[in-house]
Amino acid sequence: MRELTTDETTGRYVVRLPDIDETRVDVVGGKGAHLGALSRIDGVRVPAGFCVTTQAFRRILAEVPSIDDLLDRLARLSPDDREAVRALGAEIRHAIQAVLVPADLAAAISGCVDELDGRAGYAVRSSATAEDLPTASFAGQHDTYLNVVGATAVVEHVRRCWASLFSERAVTYRQRNGVDHRTVRMAVVVQRMVFPDAAGILFTADPVTGDRRASSVDAGFGLGEALVSGLVNPDVFKVRDGEIVSRAVATKQRAIHALPAGGTREQAVDPQRRGQPALTDTQVVRLVQLGRRVEAHFGSPQDIEWCLADDDFQIVQTRPITTLFPVPAGDGNNHVYVSVGHQQMMTDAMKPLGLSMWRLTAMAPMQAAGGRLFVDVTQRLASPASRSALLELMGRGDPLVRDALETVLGRDFIPTRPDAGLAGAPGAGAEVGAVRAAGAAAGPAVPPIDPDPAIVAGLVERSQASIAALGRDIRTKTGTALFDFLAGAFDEHKRILGDPLSMQVIMAGMEATWWLNEHLREWLGERNAADTLTLSAPGNVTSEMGLALLDVADVIRPHPEVVAYLHGVEDESFLDELPKLPGGTEARQAIEAYLDRYGMRCVGEIDITRPRWRERPTTLLPVLLEHVRHAEPGAAERRFERGRQAAEQKAREVLSRLRALPDGERKATETERMIDRVRTFAGYREYPKYDIISRYFLYKQALLGEADRLALAQVIRDREDVFFLTVDEFHDAVRTNQVDDRLVRQRREEFRSYQALRPPRVLTSDGEAVDGAYRRDDVPAGALVGLPVSTGTVEGRARIILDLGRADLGPGDILVTAHTDPSWTPLFVAVAGLVTEVGGLMSHGAVIAREYGLPAVVGVADATRLIRDGQRIRVHATDGYVEILSR
Repeated sequence: MRELTTDETTGRYVVRLPDIDETRVDVVGGKGAHLGALSRIDGVRVPAGFCVTTQAFRRILAEVPSIDDLLDRLARLSPDDREAVRALGAEIRHAIQAVLVPADLAAAISGCVDELDGRAGYAVRSSATAEDLPTASFAGQHDTYLNVVGATAVVEHVRRCWASLFSERAVTYRQRNGVDHRTVRMAVVVQRMVFPDAAGILFTADPVTGDRRASSVDAGFGLGEALVSGLVNPDVFKVRDGEIVSRAVATKQRAIHALPAGGTREQAVDPQRRGQPALTDTQVVRLVQLGRRVEAHFGSPQDIEWCLADDDFQIVQTRPITTLFPVPAGDGNNHVYVSVGHQQMMTDAMKPLGLSMWRLTAMAPMQAAGGRLFVDVTQRLASPASRSALLELMGRGDPLVRDALETVLGRDFIPTRPDAGLAGAPGAGAEVGAVRAAGAAAGPAVPPIDPDPAIVAGLVERSQASIAALGRDIRTKTGTALFDFLAGAFDEHKRILGDPLSMQVIMAGMEATWWLNEHLREWLGERNAADTLTLSAPGNVTSEMGLALLDVADVIRPHPEVVAYLHGVEDESFLDELPKLPGGTEARQAIEAYLDRYGMRCVGEIDITRPRWRERPTTLLPVLLEHVRHAEPGAAERRFERGRQAAEQKAREVLSRLRALPDGERKATETERMIDRVRTFAGYREYPKYDIISRYFLYKQALLGEADRLALAQVIRDREDVFFLTVDEFHDAVRTNQVDDRLVRQRREEFRSYQALRPPRVLTSDGEAVDGAYRRDDVPAGALVGLPVSTGTVEGRARIILDLGRADLGPGDILVTAHTDPSWTPLFVAVAGLVTEVGGLMSHGAVIAREYGLPAVVGVADATRLIRDGQRIRVHATDGYVEILSR
């Protein structure tokens, strides 16, 4: 193969595939690097060819007038401004295609074509440096041309591939994936055409379920473009452990074939062949075996484009399957993992420091995968006794998790083991979610406890004293001494949360709630009676937080200049400007007092790297201003009092009805004791999470001080680089004054890719994502099914809100969102109902919805996609479903 080397600074313009491996992405792009690596694998055939390198593209781009200005303008565009993206992208493409290909570059490309076969047809494929990567596939974003005949035509189509880097779809894809336009370069792959009998796609893992032991083969006649373009339905084969487990043979009416003179044409398939499979069973199994070889080389499941000619498979492209959820590191045995994020109502990806911090301070061992945390429940499921207790507890919290676990159990994925030797895992407070996943209830039952308010007061007092001591001590620690101190602080953190009395109080409140719902339904036909009996339960720090913001609105409302100023605020220093306005001093004091009490909270607060309200107080302004506009003065106190009176009235009514029943006095006495217990203990359910987040804020402030010192010493580029280190790695950085910048960049890219993944409720070690289903036939056709967590029926306008800082609500609106943690509570007092995609009976959102008397249905799959913003919906929160009334 002839290669043209210009000089040491410009490098080579063309390089043949066998001289390339997967490390050369910067030279030949993702597609070229993978094809080069494929050509080196024994037993894998790749059509002969070469790559036009990124250096050639750089040379062309340097000839484009005002390219820097054009790229600057492109970077400033929003991906939602499609018309502007389309127009500017077209301008850049035309500019690139207007540049004449230099004679030496054209000669290098033509020489390679002639050496292979100047009369043959070629596939000319774009290969960008941000393409076919583990974190972003860019599949179909750039141009491909098939059966291009002649060196001159190949050169022209290379130019078109260069220009396709700025197609509307490619530009938008980069913007949505956070890829800088300036960092991407385009190489071009040129390969001899294969004229196949059949072609298609092989996924070496099931792309739907994620099962790594299963492969999926799509096959059709002729060129694979007929499948990729959606022209025909493919034959679909599922293969598991070397055997075809399912097949669906399509009727294939059309196929795409190459023409002798160049180009392709759509043709009708011979009627006698239309119903025949494109591959034999033997060929399917052989193809999957070939795919496993490719997968083993790259170390991850692959999306492979293949061709079959003369019973010989050739691979024309492979890329990682970027949509699969990663699997926790395992030992080769079968394991089942339950999502911690679904228990904590925060299923977003977490940065490495956040994952590390949660694992170090959690009450149950956890594993990380895909930027999320999971608890291994394999041992609990293997034991019949602990399995039953685990399923019972999980089912009470989230029926979808229980159904998912039962689905896995139904496949004999976990062998049954003896019951002996399985003790319950410890846990308390906000750890109930993680402990629920770990199977804490499988151990000894939590002993009952009498409803004494002094017990709760004592727990809170001890927690506050511990947090105050942490705040005093941590401020005196810097450098490696800080990390030594944190080791002890984490032990104290877990000691407070693991207090057996705290766990007793939490479980007493939860079990009293369950008891009331079960027995009052049996005795009185009352559904979800505890929802009313828990209204305005005292001592709930989260519900108090929502009402307290109404009090802040009362302070601000009488001062129109303050209100007007807050509507225009963008800078986080706005509190310093308030005293300059009439009433501003009072407004500032009210906001500051609120932040002193609740400023450590934020959306996604279990991730220590998330900005807290104290750090970004503008986050609260949209909700605060909604309260100023729509709430009446004194709304907080009146709302709490209404709930308290409603709960008392309900208690009197229930007890009166019970006494009229046979054996009524006994039933009434037991019920009164349970009502007393739930009123005394239910509010404490939210406190341990408040304790955790209070400590997290103190940890974060101290750690950011160290990050600032590293940035000042130029060890890191930015203080937030430490968010992509674990706690131990951060400690090493402080000790050595060194950070691997490549590791930080890699972690940033991984985090960006993890953000696009939806974590499953249950995940197996085979990679299968299992979300469970509601087994119900008692809902109207077309209704969206969920879990009823706070009784009532409400009809109103749906508002899809995914960002608390952009909340726009009116009276009577129904909040529809993915998930809510305690930071969403201030919104609850402004809406008439709640619908979420994630949640359980004892999740924070459910608890607060019940205390506020807010009809709520949680666990509604894809609610934010199936319900459109502004649609009128009816929430049947007693029965657990949502009707869409307007389309």
